[in-house]
Amino acid sequence: MTDAISSILSQIRAHEMRMRGPDAAPGNAIAPSALAPGAGAAGGVGGAGAPGFQQTLNNAIDSVSRAQNTSGALQQAFELGDPRADLARVMVAMQQSQVAFRATVEVRNRLVQAYQDVMNMPV
Repeated sequence: MTDAISSILSQIRAHEMRMRGPDAAPGNAIAPSALAPGAGAAGGVGGAGAPGFQQTLNNAIDSVSRAQNTSGALQQAFELGDPRADLARVMVAMQQSQVAFRATVEVRNRLVQAYQDVMNMPV
């Protein structure tokens, strides 16, 4: 189970680095100090402006929402006959939003499973 969570976290970090751009300094999106007991605020934001898990998750969900909105707008423009919205761009945008949504659902499913595993642990 730990390997699965580590894999998800590394995927989220990689996605965040792609969203920042190539000139961004490498950083730990989910700071290990945020997971330590007594890390501070309820959000667990640690250190000098490094976003915590909640902020990273919100950014990922916002990114999926933007991809879906862009896809919908391109689809509507294509249906209305806008010459700038060609079929290839519309299909690529639709596939990107679909993949992003599926990834988000998979992360949610794994988080729920991890929560259930923790709740079922004997005390």
